[in-house]
Amino acid sequence: MPLGSGGPNEQEEPVPLSVSQESALISTKNPLGTLPSSSPGAIIIYTVQPGDAPGVISDYFGISLNTLLWANNIRNPNLIKVGDELIILPVSGVQYEVARGDTIESIAKKFKGDADDILSFNGLAPGEALAVGLVLIIPDGEIIGPASYPPQTARAPSGSLGLPEYSGYYMRPIFGGRKSRGIHGYNGVDLANSCGLPVLAAAEGTIIIVRNSGWNGGYGKYVVITHSNGTQTLYSHLQSVLGYVGQRLARGSQFATIGSTGNSTGCHVHFEVRGARNPF
Repeated sequence: MPLGSGGPNEQEEPVPLSVSQESALISTKNPLGTLPSSSPGAIIIYTVQPGDAPGVISDYFGISLNTLLWANNIRNPNLIKVGDELIILPVSGVQYEVARGDTIESIAKKFKGDADDILSFNGLAPGEALAVGLVLIIPDGEIIGPASYPPQTARAPSGSLGLPEYSGYYMRPIFGGRKSRGIHGYNGVDLANSCGLPVLAAAEGTIIIVRNSGWNGGYGKYVVITHSNGTQTLYSHLQSVLGYVGQRLARGSQFATIGSTGNSTGCHVHFEVRGARNPF
């Protein structure tokens, strides 16, 4: 039965999720109904089934509904329909319930967010009054102190501690440049160089996700590649994507160009390794 059939309190097992089994993308239920092992922070693609409800899907994967919408650039949960492929990505963010006296600027400061990003992501106009009780999502927000609305987003490990190390497996995904920021986010680093220069596959693999437009949780344009060792690499803030889903890439082959899309202030690639230590 689909996730939403019979309501969230039903005990029947969901059917195996419609995902690619030839890549590092995983099904949360295998044919025996048991949870499979997966790499830490692995990205899942779920195909919406008849009877599914957006809130039930988000609850099933342990993320907030806002996180589900955010990762897929969907403003209205009613727009999700049968057959849609949803990215289940443990994106970083904080939900917050507006209190009396709050402004976008004060909320941004409280959670180390960006005021313009908050406006854009929540569909608010500059200077618009905030209604008390309105629930906002703060892209890339951090909990500094007690929040009036608890965060519900699932977070992957921010560093490489405890992850396997595949020495020499991943090459640097850009030519030259410099590391502008060390490990942060989901085991990612920032590698900076001029916009328009090549972005290269860090290891042989297959493209499983291409997002060629939109905010995408701050990633902007991004690509995910799955590798034979069970890991995934993610490349974001791209200027252009030259590859396509299903394309097989050799180690070092170009599939995109460096850019500054999404939550970015300069030309660089945010490079994540999911399931192994980031060598850079």
